[in-house]
Amino acid sequence: MARKKRLQEVKEVPEQKPKEPVFYQDAFQQKTNRQLNEISKKVEGKGRTILYAVAAVAVLVVLIGLIYSWNRRSSSAGQNALGNAIETSIAPVTTQPIPPTYTGKAFKSERERAAAALAEFQNVASTYGGAIGEKAKYFAAVTKLSIDRNAAVQELETIAKSGGEVGSLAKFALAQAKQGDNKLDEAVALYQELAAANDPVVSRDTINLALATIFEKQGKKTEAADLYFKIADAASKAKDADGKPIQPSQTAREAKDKLQALDPAKAAEIKDETPQLPG
Repeated sequence: MARKKRLQEVKEVPEQKPKEPVFYQDAFQQKTNRQLNEISKKVEGKGRTILYAVAAVAVLVVLIGLIYSWNRRSSSAGQNALGNAIETSIAPVTTQPIPPTYTGKAFKSERERAAAALAEFQNVASTYGGAIGEKAKYFAAVTKLSIDRNAAVQELETIAKSGGEVGSLAKFALAQAKQGDNKLDEAVALYQELAAANDPVVSRDTINLALATIFEKQGKKTEAADLYFKIADAASKAKDADGKPIQPSQTAREAKDKLQALDPAKAAEIKDETPQLPG
């Protein structure tokens, strides 16, 4: 909550004063904040610690997705240290003077931020064992992608073989890295392994959307359209506990938009039952 409050203070800097320093949030930070709010509502009061992270790596290897939340009852030193490292990894980036009212972390470049976060993750990994240490190793490897890509990929490959939640997250990050490097067949194989898992950590819609994007790039339009349709059609039919239509996720909306562009006739087969958002 403290970090969120600090980021809100940054956003409130008046734009009409040119000399007043203004922070910006990159796509990674914006998506993180939205997802944090959504996930925290779902896990609050469940009496257990939850860590869920999704890392997406583009050609320039910048993290654009991360979900991190755990129950307020958990307060171990290891969890606090990991939380501090994650806070560093999503701190604001600015080249302007820092406002005196801002007391959080801030960096002049994404690379500087990544280097600081990497050092913290590595320290957590070497200090704490068990689940905390494994998660720290995962975050360290993902963060290192923007600093030493080859070494990071090797670390992700090792972690991906460990299995479990962290192994699945590492495999997803590895697939994204392969996709960013245009090693599409390798990325497809990793995504398909994740999609076939009984209880994937990353949602199947997210995985299938990534797969469809690759298929479309490879010219496999039928396979891509089928996956886009599967995601969007299922979302259009989803109901809540009271049997009312559920608003589609961002992933589902993106899938429908891509299907509309790729195969309008197939997109027309989807019967939209979701209510309109209030204007």
